[in-house]
Amino acid sequence: MGKLIIFSAPSGAGKSTIVNYLLSQNLNLKFSISATSRLPRGEEQHGVEYYFHTPEEFRSKIDNEEFLEYEEVYKDKFYGTLKSEVERIINGGGNVIFDVDVVGGCNIKKYYGDKALSVFIEPPSVEELRERLIKRGTDSLEVIEARIEKAEHEMTFAPQFDVIIKNDNLEEAKAKALKVVTDFLAK
Repeated sequence: MGKLIIFSAPSGAGKSTIVNYLLSQNLNLKFSISATSRLPRGEEQHGVEYYFHTPEEFRSKIDNEEFLEYEEVYKDKFYGTLKSEVERIINGGGNVIFDVDVVGGCNIKKYYGDKALSVFIEPPSVEELRERLIKRGTDSLEVIEARIEKAEHEMTFAPQFDVIIKNDNLEEAKAKALKVVTDFLAK
């Protein structure tokens, strides 16, 4: 059976950049596409970055117990991991890599135990996080402040992860992530 690698972090900590780097490293990692009830941003497409569903469709999947984990992050804004997505990757002979919020990361780790490695990407500081989110240019200041407030709470979850990588230097963070993932897959 394939292994599972879970990456979690506050929004803007660099988690997606690190996950994309690892996907390019010939480790037989397959990205677990999350489901969400939010609208696509920019060029995002259904089945590529996310499986996009209406809040009603999402609730129906919750009722049918189709999720490994899910959370209502903001009102009517659900995110979750479909069991069928993990099965699709494992059955295809791959290792699964997740890019999920901290609660989802903790839940997946709890479900799979030693078959999963959980990694928390820590931002250098809340101020740096705010700057990154502003530079990203995808959200209003009101949304950014809500994300910062959420990030402060999410950072309290870090000790529940197997590994914490502080991303104050992206190249060093990518190298550390590559080493811990390579070591875990070699076990």
